[in-house]
Amino acid sequence: MSAATTKTDYDVVIVGAGPIGAAMALALRKSGLRLALLDSQPLQDSMSLINGAEFDPRVSAITPASEALFESLGVWSAMQNSRVSPYTDMHVREADGTADINFCAADIHAPVLGHIVENRVMVAAMHQALRSQPLLDCLMPASVIALDNAPQAAVLTLDTGRQLSARLVIAADGAQSPLRQLAGFQTREWDYEHEAIVCSVRTDKPHQQCARQVFMDQGVLAFLPLAAPDNDAEHWCSIVWSVIPATAQSLLAMPDPDFCRALSYASEHWLGDVTHSSKRFSFSLRQRHALEYVNKRVVLIGDAAHSIHPLAGQGANLGLADVQALADVLARVDATGRDPADPVLLARYQRDRKPHNMSMMLLMEGFKRLYAEQPLPIRWLRNTGMRAVEQTPWLKNQLIRAAMGTHA
Repeated sequence: MSAATTKTDYDVVIVGAGPIGAAMALALRKSGLRLALLDSQPLQDSMSLINGAEFDPRVSAITPASEALFESLGVWSAMQNSRVSPYTDMHVREADGTADINFCAADIHAPVLGHIVENRVMVAAMHQALRSQPLLDCLMPASVIALDNAPQAAVLTLDTGRQLSARLVIAADGAQSPLRQLAGFQTREWDYEHEAIVCSVRTDKPHQQCARQVFMDQGVLAFLPLAAPDNDAEHWCSIVWSVIPATAQSLLAMPDPDFCRALSYASEHWLGDVTHSSKRFSFSLRQRHALEYVNKRVVLIGDAAHSIHPLAGQGANLGLADVQALADVLARVDATGRDPADPVLLARYQRDRKPHNMSMMLLMEGFKRLYAEQPLPIRWLRNTGMRAVEQTPWLKNQLIRAAMGTHA
């Protein structure tokens, strides 16, 4: 019996129901394929649990290209009705430097540069949509503990003892991806030797829908605008502060007032004093890229395939672009009767996404090295380059369009 006609429980099993895995399941809703979605956490109950709750410390800077994908999946309006913060401007500077860059949506006749969206808002909106999706089984909570990636079908063994067979398995289970390891994918990776501190903060001055980023010798600090209730509008930001591990431990151990003072000083009081901080979390920064995205009947998307430095906020957008590319490839399966794990189809997905992801990773590595502690001549060159970009509207606007995922 051929691989294409082998009887399986599912055509496609998606492992990981975070923003990327959930988007993948929704993107295949019209494919006619029998789908299963697995995650170690249960399906979220309701969008209503978001409203009034504290901000999620994990946020993503969603580009217009990613917004268009969410629109096509029918979930963007639900996100907007919850908590989505548009930003129209972006200000980038070097600490103690003499130059900065200001990006503005109006310069390219766009309404916004993007939106800051909490991860839990994205997940809740998509999980709500998944509940009514036909041909989809949400097997949650469940974890994969073993994989037989055989020529005829992939067989997953779950921690519940159940076994599932599938023609294709999509790994969307994050940067640490147990499924990637079970499938034997090789990665190239290195440690940035930085920790990222994330939390939500309240500031004296309103953020005015502007994302702010400062490059420092020891890391990068970003203030990302959040949507708050009307009586506190524009006074809340999500921060991502990249520092060396010793500094991170010191900042995490500080009482809240001391941390707020340290953050106010590091940000050069852009938004006045930081007056309140939520609980702080930290995670190690490591760049990782799978040498191949496809191994027999397993394919990688999102952070399972590639994880980059968060300084440009492009991680989620790269993953959502993976979703769109793989969904476009698999859309051919039902009409043609082809095996969803057809090597020709999956090679097309890899050819589409791998060069773009690698280019973004190299760019982020270059920025990270460029803004590491450097001697005075390098600092002078950095500032000169930054001023040159600021004074060249055409180049600056091209950079805006590239970051937004749009074309000129």
